[in-house]
Amino acid sequence: MPTSAHVVIIGAGIVGVNLADELTARGFDHVTVVDQGPLPTTGGSTSHAPGLVFQVSPSKTMTELARYTVEKFMSLDLDGQWCFNQVGGLEVATTPERLADLHRRHGWLTSWGVEGTVIDPEECVRLHPLLNRDEVLGGLHVPTDGLAKAARVVVALTRRAQSRGARFQGSTRVVAIEQSGGRVTGVRTQDGVLPADIVVCCAGFWGRAVGGLVGMEIPLLPLAHQYAKTGQVGELVGRVDELREADLPILRNQAADLYFRQLGDRVGIGSYGHRPMPARLSDVDGREVTATSMPSMLPFTEEDFAPAWERCKQLLPALASAKVEEGFNGIFSFTPDGGPLIGESPDVRGFWIAEAVWVTHSAGVAKAVAQLLTDGRSEFDLHGCDVHRFEDFQLADEYVEETSAQNFVEVYDLLHPLQPRLSPRNVRVSPFHERQVQLGAVFLEGGGWERPYWYEANAPLVAQLPSAWIPPEREAWAGQFHSPIAAAEAWRTREAVAMYDMTPLPRLAVSGPGALALLERLTTGKMDKPVGAVTYTLALDEAGGIRSDWTVARLGPDEFQVGANGHLDLDYLQRQLPADGSVQVRDITGGTCCIGLWGPAARDVVQPLTRDDFSNEGLRFFRARRAHIGGVPVVAMRLSYVGELGWEIYTSADKGLRLWDVLWAAGQQHGVIAAGRAAFNSLRLEKGYRAWGHDMTTQHNPYEAGLGFAVRPDKGEFVGRDAIAGLSAENVSRRLSCLTVDDGHSVVLGHEPVFLDGNPVGYVTSAAFGHTVGKPIAYAWLPGSATAGSSVEIEYFGRRIPATVAKEPLVDPEGTRIRR
Repeated sequence: MPTSAHVVIIGAGIVGVNLADELTARGFDHVTVVDQGPLPTTGGSTSHAPGLVFQVSPSKTMTELARYTVEKFMSLDLDGQWCFNQVGGLEVATTPERLADLHRRHGWLTSWGVEGTVIDPEECVRLHPLLNRDEVLGGLHVPTDGLAKAARVVVALTRRAQSRGARFQGSTRVVAIEQSGGRVTGVRTQDGVLPADIVVCCAGFWGRAVGGLVGMEIPLLPLAHQYAKTGQVGELVGRVDELREADLPILRNQAADLYFRQLGDRVGIGSYGHRPMPARLSDVDGREVTATSMPSMLPFTEEDFAPAWERCKQLLPALASAKVEEGFNGIFSFTPDGGPLIGESPDVRGFWIAEAVWVTHSAGVAKAVAQLLTDGRSEFDLHGCDVHRFEDFQLADEYVEETSAQNFVEVYDLLHPLQPRLSPRNVRVSPFHERQVQLGAVFLEGGGWERPYWYEANAPLVAQLPSAWIPPEREAWAGQFHSPIAAAEAWRTREAVAMYDMTPLPRLAVSGPGALALLERLTTGKMDKPVGAVTYTLALDEAGGIRSDWTVARLGPDEFQVGANGHLDLDYLQRQLPADGSVQVRDITGGTCCIGLWGPAARDVVQPLTRDDFSNEGLRFFRARRAHIGGVPVVAMRLSYVGELGWEIYTSADKGLRLWDVLWAAGQQHGVIAAGRAAFNSLRLEKGYRAWGHDMTTQHNPYEAGLGFAVRPDKGEFVGRDAIAGLSAENVSRRLSCLTVDDGHSVVLGHEPVFLDGNPVGYVTSAAFGHTVGKPIAYAWLPGSATAGSSVEIEYFGRRIPATVAKEPLVDPEGTRIRR
């Protein structure tokens, strides 16, 4: 987007003013910021934000966004007054489980490059003398955390953006978004139309209403969160002057759903330990903005805060002599998965949103959006922030309200990486679901799909496992979504045959006379192959980062099936469609289903059921064909994500149950079993198969990720080709590397830091126990100097686990099993 474009930002809170600052810093000279409230205190969430900035997160992206926010706010002042008070952050543990989790959280910080230390109770009390030593078992101290003075930041950034030409208009209500030819042309207010090439909605919890002006569904729920301020606390009297406000670290006790900040000789307290309190815009719209009342501040409900106040006095005994003098229920935004919402409308070009953003990540999100508008990409991996990660069913009001409220409840909970939603469930089930239930499937949930992780019907196989296949015991917490049955399912896949439900993996139909040209332009692989060819390929961004990886099957001259990673791929393809209508893209996932039939006996199961030739010569590896199996019309693709002979077998959803029954009956004499995701993940890591979004993202290029084989630079132009020219596996500075754990039993979870020569140098992306090789496996980003045989250490819940860089793949490196 040229910097001469007219940009209108709706919302003058902490996100909107940050974006104005970022855009004007990049040379945009026609930036207007409007807000329905008065300036600078508009009455939105920013106006009452307590300002605590904790950088720790299991998400690398969220920590990076927070770190940039800290760095930017530290560089600001307002007439000599601080905008960010770097008092540090302290999270305390009051239970052994929480103390163990602090070690895990410290590992995340180390992985993402932020300094932090797990400290003992005495050091906790030294840093924060109000703490009850008898309550605290330890703490996590992050020196660079601190307090953002949000209202002050807004003024400082407003002035800076104004000095570069930005205009700010308060008391300006947006009533419509002007459009022409599918693009925004302006923003209509009560005073007239502001011309615009780009409109960015940073309206906070009003975002859904603003999105509705262009028909864009924005999945956020305004929820009230309690914040209280005490009267004078004796122990704090005279500690700091009024201007500084605080010298104690910001404090969090997540087990009690509480956080604290110093306010001179008073204490501010935030609580998540109450019922979800959704707020309706109709109840707050039009409320006057004053120092003590504004639309985003609802009346304080003392009865909801009473239990929290008792916990406060237990943790900070000095509060026993103080009283809660004031409080409010402050509104801010939650989403179905807790992440922010960034992206452009699918229907109205030029209409963007940056919503559900907390002060903690505000400057980082603004920078990311400015980069998207300027360069078409961001340095941050935004796949977990992109609003188009949600599918249509996840945009329904009922889904948004239930899941967002549950995220509020769980915001400080200890959640396992595999923790499934308890509700809503059975939103999406495959045609095989009835049979899976009969086999005792243990379902977890992902993307609304019920996904079998293992089958209790296979429990008797555990006693039959050869000694080399018997898995080690798992720790109670880490192993709560694990079963040794997964080992039995992996064993039967390697030794006999297993059926995997691959239905939840997204499938897109790309067709039309322009389909080939489109896919050639968007992918690194050669698409102009004979009908029946299947190609593993990458979709890159302009900088050579891996936007996604696809498996593309050519089913006809102008007909392709794309095995994708999620709704983001559909959104991307739709945005790239030629204007002449020569290409159509459809999501066919819900109308189709897929069984992965894999194992050395797979051909013995299939061939008697069909008149089509499923021999190695009749259907080669990475080839597809239409066929009939047991009378069911299918598309069979000779692929395997587990490294064994077999096919992905697709049919329409209405025929799925018949396909399952036919294969199941024919497989009985060959020992067929149903197998779940736990075995699947183990087997794919043994073969070194990558999972986009975990192992690689837009922050990595193909050669770093070990996927250079999927790049065909000689095929002609494609997106990202110039950016990766000259790169190779030999000249990259970092690599996605395979590790095996030396002790043979410690299975890590992912996101743990990896140490080389005592220094943190990378982090784990995926991990599982390798049942075939009999040891834990982890994939990790490491410097190029770490080669096969190098000794490293993985920090897991505070202890260092020795591991070794291994040559990959660990199983069948020649690929003979998969091609027999």
